[in-house]
Amino acid sequence: HNNISDFSTTQHPNPSARMLSNHNPSSTSSEEIAKPTRKFPLPARNTIQGLRSGTSSSCESLESICNAHIKPHTRGDVRWDAINMVAKGNDLNLSHFRLLKRVGYGDIGSVYLVELKESKAFFAMKVMDKESLASRNKLLRAQTEREILGLLDHPFLPTLYSYFETTKYYCLVMEFCSSGSLHSLRLKQPNKHFTEEATRFYCSEILLALEYLHMLGIVYRDLKPENVLVRDEGHIMLSDFDLSLRCSVNPTLVKSSSAHESSNGPSGGILNDEQAIHGCKQPSSFFPRILPSKKNHKSKSDFGLMVGGCLPELMAEPTNVRSMSFVGTHEYLAPEIIRGEGHGSAVDWWTFGIFLYELLHGITPFKGAGNKATLFNVVGQPLRFPEKPSVSKVAKDLIQGLLVKEPQKRYAYKRGATEIKQHPFFHGVNWALVRSATPPIIPEPLDFSKYSRKAKYSPMDKKIADIVASDKSKHTQPDSSYEDFEYF
Repeated sequence: HNNISDFSTTQHPNPSARMLSNHNPSSTSSEEIAKPTRKFPLPARNTIQGLRSGTSSSCESLESICNAHIKPHTRGDVRWDAINMVAKGNDLNLSHFRLLKRVGYGDIGSVYLVELKESKAFFAMKVMDKESLASRNKLLRAQTEREILGLLDHPFLPTLYSYFETTKYYCLVMEFCSSGSLHSLRLKQPNKHFTEEATRFYCSEILLALEYLHMLGIVYRDLKPENVLVRDEGHIMLSDFDLSLRCSVNPTLVKSSSAHESSNGPSGGILNDEQAIHGCKQPSSFFPRILPSKKNHKSKSDFGLMVGGCLPELMAEPTNVRSMSFVGTHEYLAPEIIRGEGHGSAVDWWTFGIFLYELLHGITPFKGAGNKATLFNVVGQPLRFPEKPSVSKVAKDLIQGLLVKEPQKRYAYKRGATEIKQHPFFHGVNWALVRSATPPIIPEPLDFSKYSRKAKYSPMDKKIADIVASDKSKHTQPDSSYEDFEYF
């Protein structure tokens, strides 16, 4: 697949990477890495610290969320125990890790499989070259991704374990998913597509992740199977947030019977990404802002009527933001992005429809002979379904509702994930227990013992060895016995 820059195309060296970018990502160089230039406190268990440095334009609540709120999802994570045991109260830096293999790359950095020394704990480390980011005007994107990762605490989203920087690099230490991407897993299936049951499972987890992001005021903007990683136990993790947009959101509790009337369309002026980030507000809490007062307290019978008729719904769609950025992936771009009309959170529901279509059919619905043809098809061609494989009527109905070209008429435009959850395609899904459901495919566990320290270097491993050796601290030499992964 090709990248585009200002509507011009260049061949991407990685055929599975379909993200639009201004330049091909540069590999991490082997220039000297000095010791960290700034001190970042070691993340306490279940919290993320050290996100306040740099030229930050983050929201005021970011600091309080990262430093004060306990993150229940990561409670009991043995990786925190490993970090605290190895660091012994000191700051983490590059010398604490063995770099084993570059497992992927994106527009703003490369991702390495790393081992925390003396712990047998493995992580993914995203390394971003400061000079490259500055020269290509990508610093804001890197900062946005770092801030978003620091906010997240969700079973289907990544955990940021540490952040530090050297004189030349920014480094993010995150969870490593050894089973690769959902894209690579799809290619291994018969006829290269998933069953409807498996598709329902993966889409239910993605839907919960998108719902959580929208509640935080984050428009993801880059959903595709390549950005969905598969954990060892078969559940998924949404990754790569450098194209995400942060904005304001006010979660509101409404009655389902009036939900369609209670939410309005986009309002306010059109913003670029930087303005949207500068003007964002994180919700002070996740409690709805419309709650019954004591004098209006509902009786048990009133709530019984609500259960029988109109259950309260949490509305958390960031519909007010409008971005003019031309970002995404050719085959997943929403029509409003291509037309340059400005876009909001509805682009995530368009990409969710494309995602659902690809998992079921093994192809995307608007792919053309080239990138220009693909963009033309997205804007001007109707949605069509192939004869094979056949899918259910409810699956087609959901896809048709999500792939409406006018965002204001698109399914979930007003009510977001709440509306999609109620669609018949997801009938039978227990949303409170999705994390406990048995995945349709259990990947084979990765044997990390294959990483022999006596193996000979490949050219890429030699480059990683140069990076490690260039640090002032002593490092154990990496090896070249590894599995190939797709990451970011």
